[in-house]
Amino acid sequence: MPPVHTRIPARLDRLPFSRFHWLVVLALGITWILDGLEVTLVGSVGPMLQSPRTLGMSASQIGLAASAYVTGAVTGAVLFGWLTDRLGRKNIFSLTLGLYVVAVLLTACSWSVWSFILFRALTGVGIGGEYAAINSAIDELVPAKLRGRIDIMVNGSYWAGAAVGAAGSVLLVSDRFMPMTLGWRLGFAIGGVLGLGVLFCRRFVPESPRWLVTHGRKEEADRICAEIEARVQRHAGCELEPVFDELRVHPQRVFGFRMVFGAMLGQYRMRSLLALVLMASQAFLYNAVFFTYGQVLTMHEHVAPQRVGLFILPLALGNLMGPLCLGSLFDTVGRRKMIFATYGLSGVIMVAVAVLFARGTLDAVTQTAGWVAIFFFASAAASAAYLTASEIFPLETRAMAIALFYVLGTLIGGVLSPVLFGVLVEMGGRLPLAYGYGFAAVLMLLAGLMALRYGVDAERRSLEDIAPPLSS
Repeated sequence: MPPVHTRIPARLDRLPFSRFHWLVVLALGITWILDGLEVTLVGSVGPMLQSPRTLGMSASQIGLAASAYVTGAVTGAVLFGWLTDRLGRKNIFSLTLGLYVVAVLLTACSWSVWSFILFRALTGVGIGGEYAAINSAIDELVPAKLRGRIDIMVNGSYWAGAAVGAAGSVLLVSDRFMPMTLGWRLGFAIGGVLGLGVLFCRRFVPESPRWLVTHGRKEEADRICAEIEARVQRHAGCELEPVFDELRVHPQRVFGFRMVFGAMLGQYRMRSLLALVLMASQAFLYNAVFFTYGQVLTMHEHVAPQRVGLFILPLALGNLMGPLCLGSLFDTVGRRKMIFATYGLSGVIMVAVAVLFARGTLDAVTQTAGWVAIFFFASAAASAAYLTASEIFPLETRAMAIALFYVLGTLIGGVLSPVLFGVLVEMGGRLPLAYGYGFAAVLMLLAGLMALRYGVDAERRSLEDIAPPLSS
């Protein structure tokens, strides 16, 4: 195809935030809330599913269902990440949400242990595929000056779903409010109904004009961009200033794996290493704490098992407040400084909590307060890891980059951490766990230092300025 000149990136980045952008954020960002709701809900109704009145699952089968969900999410991220870069953002985020809705409604209708596990795996495929498609679309439609805070807050909304799931499970797991045989099914059905409503809203979210122009569909890209500008002007009641910055691109229908991975492992190899370290370290931290916290409360702080959920809810709220309070600083103070600060502070506080835990000076309440302080910063750090993976690579590799680093981070942090801490718990006593927490803190500190050295000052900059398209 002949090269083309386009002003679409500059036209999109100069728009004021409007009702159109709220639609994009709400219609696409809901995925994180649904994921938080799903994970928390399964953890809460797990004991209920072991009852002969429901599915009569064993503890190992509940663990297998959780593994099936994660495996599905990893598979969906890679598959749909590749398809998102190849077929477009809108096509895939509609398909993945549709798959999630069908799978979660089927989960509510499970008739056996193995049907439940199968439908959990399919739900994971849908959720995993969502990550790549929605983060790509949000980054490419939200103005550059607000991209950081929007991404941070959207990614942090996972914990809003977790908090709702934790609170709502109180109604679902008790025979006092509804029969046990109905409660767990209703919990999954609610997620499916919410997904249907969001699927309807996504009809009004357009394809990314940035993606269209690099794939040889310039006329369609110009038309959609003009429609977005008209909607923004109508709702904001302002005139848009003209733009003159042009980008020259050489459109292609398909960008081969050699070009995509050549860029990630060649020109952008240090950025790839940075994204991997950020994703893996935060995944290790989160799995370290959430894998052991119930056991810490019951074994060392003598909390009754049925009261553990009361201590988990504050952690979800602390995780939610971090991105909401700190998100705007990623656009003002800057990406590198804020990533260094959030990773570093969460690591430093974790060292202090690990030392106090080893000495036995914390009780259940003060231990929880320490984790809340850690996660206030760590949640913003984790959201920044996804933001980094989505904006520091060329447009043609964006969805695949998000998918790959999500998968690698999950495999490294999500597999290594539970195995390691399982061994530490079996060793008994506080000291082995404290050493494990210290190791997680060191990983966070090293990731923060690496971000300070190799991070990109991406705040308020166009995506094409941060990483020019491979077709440019």
